[in-house]
Amino acid sequence: PANDFQPTWSPDGGKIAFVSDRDGNFDIYVMNADGTEQTNLTKNASKDYQPAWSPDGEKIAFASDRNGNFDIYVMNADGTEQTNLTNHSAVDFEPAWSPDGEKIAFTSDRHGNSDIYVMNADGTSQTCLTHHFAYDYDASWSPDGQKITFISERDKNPEVYVMSANGTNQTRLTKNSASDEEPAWSPFI
Repeated sequence: PANDFQPTWSPDGGKIAFVSDRDGNFDIYVMNADGTEQTNLTKNASKDYQPAWSPDGEKIAFASDRNGNFDIYVMNADGTEQTNLTNHSAVDFEPAWSPDGEKIAFTSDRHGNSDIYVMNADGTSQTCLTHHFAYDYDASWSPDGQKITFISERDKNPEVYVMSANGTNQTRLTKNSASDEEPAWSPFI
């Protein structure tokens, strides 16, 4: 049986992007909200994961290992113009669009552990925000684009942190011995 996972709604709620291995490897698919017109967008022999819609619904960012390691790619919502944005020898994954569509946050292990990076939507100005000797991952933008939550293992287990969109004011929000992960912003802040 096929594995379908990582569903994510388009901004207008009319489409769902998801990952499936129904064609023999993991590709990004899109379908209408009622499940009709399921279409493979990436169609390649590599692994494509983590689809993220741009705020205007025109593009989808995703992670792919088609160049030998995972990089962040972007494509039009119909699958055309697939472009490697990070093109780095490190592992780059977990793309997250800023609410204005101008930037993409992502996770990278360029410094030997995972950190949160941000870049312009065209892949320029890739900047490390966390620079910490621990695993930082799973960035999520606040609805106003002023803050980013992320998970950090600086305290030996996953905790939820928040920082300003430029990487300053990093603050731990949770503190306990359990794993705290996958934060999601309310649309109202």
